[in-house]
Amino acid sequence: MSRPVDGAAMTDRESTAFESEGVECAAWHYPGDGDSVVVMAHGFAGTRRMRLPAYAERFAERGLGVLLFDYRTFGDSEGEPRNHVDPFRHVTDWRAAVRHARSLGYERLGVWGTSFSGGHALVTAANEDVDAYVGQTPFYDGVRTLLHITQQSGLGFALEATKAGLDDTLRGLLGRDPRYVPAVAQPGELAAMNTPGSDEGYRSMVPDELDEDEWNRVTARFLLPLLLYRPIDYADDVDCPAFVAAAREDQLVPGSAVEKTVTRLADVERLWFDGDHFDVYTGEGFEKVSEREAEFLERHLL
Repeated sequence: MSRPVDGAAMTDRESTAFESEGVECAAWHYPGDGDSVVVMAHGFAGTRRMRLPAYAERFAERGLGVLLFDYRTFGDSEGEPRNHVDPFRHVTDWRAAVRHARSLGYERLGVWGTSFSGGHALVTAANEDVDAYVGQTPFYDGVRTLLHITQQSGLGFALEATKAGLDDTLRGLLGRDPRYVPAVAQPGELAAMNTPGSDEGYRSMVPDELDEDEWNRVTARFLLPLLLYRPIDYADDVDCPAFVAAAREDQLVPGSAVEKTVTRLADVERLWFDGDHFDVYTGEGFEKVSEREAEFLERHLL
């Protein structure tokens, strides 16, 4: 039985696991009332424990099954080096999660991704038999996103991040211990996310039981895969209904990438909400957006 999350009602939740390329991924399964399930995962860093159970509870209250998992090397999943960010590996984990959800007996399936995983879920929807897609403050274009962050953090940040990334890439090739950088930090400090408000917003999602090493470090070699990763290129191949929720003042994900991706989706509902990237996880932002997402998923899956 799960713990209540921010006042949510107690919901049956069971631990499960599946393999992705021979490595075990940990997941929670919230059994549904019927034959429909939503597959979910966390964003760039962190774990499934960071506010995602609140969304899973909201969807489960509608009678939807939920499969919420950690990527390889993150949270309770296995794999080394720990907290290794690679979007192409993450997508492989997503596809393995979809297969596992099917094995639990569900016929209709939705995918829900937030931030970085909003892009992964889109790629999954384009390549798997999916009945509904939800992208929340979604990452759709690596080049546009890095330019967006660099405009705010400065060229010095980009150069420092590149240097750290090359160092960590070389360490990986030589079989040495990885070089880590913080997932979030204050503006001006070296971190994967250092735009104004990122540190405070990200920390607001962290439950008390997590140590900082579990949620605030990533391998520095993330930069090159990020530049090569463009979920927007898969939008034309998504043939299921889509729902996209974007923040008007998002300082991490450029609105232009969201706009361009939305225009390429054949069947899409879009919600712009006031606030920055992390304002969707708590308070009024969470209540408004999660309710709209739940209504959309219920309409298309049940």
